[in-house]
Amino acid sequence: MPLAIGTLLRNRYRIVSILGQGGMGAVYRASDEHLHIPVAVKENLFLTEEYGRQFQREAHILAGLRHGNLPHVTDYFNTENQVQYLVMDFIEGEDLRQRMERMGALPERETILIGISICDALTYLHTRHQPIVHRDIKPGNIKVTPDGQAVLVDFGLAKIMQGSQVTSTGARAMTPGYSPPEQYGTARTDPRSDVYSLGATLYATLTGIIPEDGLNRLTGKSELTPIRELAPKVNRRLAETIECALEVDPEDRFQTAEEFKQALVQAGELVNYFPERPIIPPPPEVGEKAEPNGILEGDLLEVQTPKMPDRRSHSARRPRSRRKNRTGWVLVPIMFLVIAGASLLFAMRPDLSSSVLGYFTGSPTPPAADTEIASLQASATAQPTATVDASTPTAELTLPLAGSAVTEPPLETTPAPVTEVTSAPTATPRGGGSGQLAFASDKIGVMQVWLLDIANPKNQRRITDSKDGACQPAWSPDGLRLAFISPCAGKADLYRGSNIYIVNVDAEGNADPDSLKQITSSLEGDFDPAWSPDGKRIAFTSLINGKSAIYIIQLDDMTITEISRSRFPDKHPAWNPRSMQLAFVRQAPHSQIWYMTDNGQPQHQFTVSGAVNNLWPAWSVDGEILFFSQASLDGSGVPVLVYRRYEDRGNATENRIATNATAGPIVEVDPSPDGFWLAYESWPDGNNHDIYMMSVNGSNQTRLTTDPGLDFGAAYRPLVAAAP
Repeated sequence: MPLAIGTLLRNRYRIVSILGQGGMGAVYRASDEHLHIPVAVKENLFLTEEYGRQFQREAHILAGLRHGNLPHVTDYFNTENQVQYLVMDFIEGEDLRQRMERMGALPERETILIGISICDALTYLHTRHQPIVHRDIKPGNIKVTPDGQAVLVDFGLAKIMQGSQVTSTGARAMTPGYSPPEQYGTARTDPRSDVYSLGATLYATLTGIIPEDGLNRLTGKSELTPIRELAPKVNRRLAETIECALEVDPEDRFQTAEEFKQALVQAGELVNYFPERPIIPPPPEVGEKAEPNGILEGDLLEVQTPKMPDRRSHSARRPRSRRKNRTGWVLVPIMFLVIAGASLLFAMRPDLSSSVLGYFTGSPTPPAADTEIASLQASATAQPTATVDASTPTAELTLPLAGSAVTEPPLETTPAPVTEVTSAPTATPRGGGSGQLAFASDKIGVMQVWLLDIANPKNQRRITDSKDGACQPAWSPDGLRLAFISPCAGKADLYRGSNIYIVNVDAEGNADPDSLKQITSSLEGDFDPAWSPDGKRIAFTSLINGKSAIYIIQLDDMTITEISRSRFPDKHPAWNPRSMQLAFVRQAPHSQIWYMTDNGQPQHQFTVSGAVNNLWPAWSVDGEILFFSQASLDGSGVPVLVYRRYEDRGNATENRIATNATAGPIVEVDPSPDGFWLAYESWPDGNNHDIYMMSVNGSNQTRLTTDPGLDFGAAYRPLVAAAP
């Protein structure tokens, strides 16, 4: 649990507010009662030896840093219960991710200035007696302060290089799109790894799109989209500079951050325009529309820390020797001529003052011609447009920006042909006509997860025993682990305050209480767990940033990454069983099915826009068909089951699965991969919600549960291999 507001730590630091929370603890804003200044306090709740060493290493690294674009630790201590804390100066402002959400793609000059500032910080880190590699550079870890300085934060994954040796590294950041290939374990990380991640960050700020993942590019699964394909008006030299930093082979990148900086300076023709530190347009003042301060990105908690005082070189600050008094009098006529000439020039060019000043102060509003993204956003506000997926010749539907007029095409729905099943289905690796099915029910007064045998539905056993209730079961691919959420009082759209748990379940369906593990810990709510096909990750919905969004947790190191990154609410993630692709629901303003890769890019609308809500996507076993429930906006009528083939995503046709007149609503289907069956929730009598199954063509409807309680969330159990 996070610390309560008003808690006094070490008899000195008074907790004022929670800035953010992740799986390893929280970051707080506090008041230093001795010095009467605001500070940031970072907490580590993981008490394992490795996490403790990693957290203490971060304290040691930050305590020794003195640079204007880097944070600084002022205190480190353990409490009686062995919880670790770092205390840092508090940084006002916004992180670069929030800035991009507020402004969209950033102007060229601002992107360059951010790159220059972070290059300065990296040069300082990389050239220390024991060089430091940050290893987690991304928009969420770069802060822009109210006075226009960029600060690189979060050193939880940094490593210290000692000659040819490296200190214990702890976890490696593997943020899709931002991490270089070698950071996935293909080779040793070094300062060039930070050059890659900064290049990826500048690519994203300049185009509004995260670059293709480095490991996928290294293995030939994808290629980097040139910047000028996404933003044709970007300076060619700048595009080539950033793309050079993104080379998959470290030998082909800039070899130092200083080389990268000089290339950015040359690309922006800024050699003569900032003799000291570049100034980035600051965030809006309090009261203007801006993202909240202190957002964290999953497990990698970001430290809210202030910039250090400007440390200029001695040569830049060396005072000139005094001149004799008469020297000043000699300069008076010269100064008069200069002022007169300047006055004449400004009279002839009234716009010159703003042009010159712009080089130093920038502008919070990007010029219309700065990037193609800016012009597209301006035009999209007035008229929605469609984009074309490069992988298919048909046009993709894209979501207009908030506030734009939406002209929705009429929904075309054609019934699917009904064919009777002529042979009985057999058990499959995930079950089918036989096997086991998990579901949630409150038949004992508290919502719990139950397991039934499909061949004998009355044979049921309870898996969970949570006093606060449990629901939303989701099986791992091997069928031996079950994810679920708790607390759960009943079926809801958003499960506020819930978290995700995992428990081991043996072949007979008995849960091992000693294996129970909580894997998320947000106060706001985490739910909708969905296992990746390889069983190494879980996608889920979280309310941690104030609205629902899709995240992925890496189960080996509990790293959490937001992947949907939208201004709109997203929920209901569903993995394609044959690829690293996810379907999900986006509410903008109606609920529609979208799809994206596991790094969040690209994102496309899948269902046809219309006066309906499309919910609960579920893929067929071959990944070629997506099932979902469709309901009218006003709630009239019952939800029906619709499917679309992936190959038909470019047209406006949707197919309804025909059922008999007494079938009732069909929601939350879970397909069996033998190609025959769908489990789902229904309530034909308008009241009692039970679990049903039917053939995929809508025939052979069978009721599996008959209790008077609320039953929902059916999940086929994969067939567990017999013990040798």
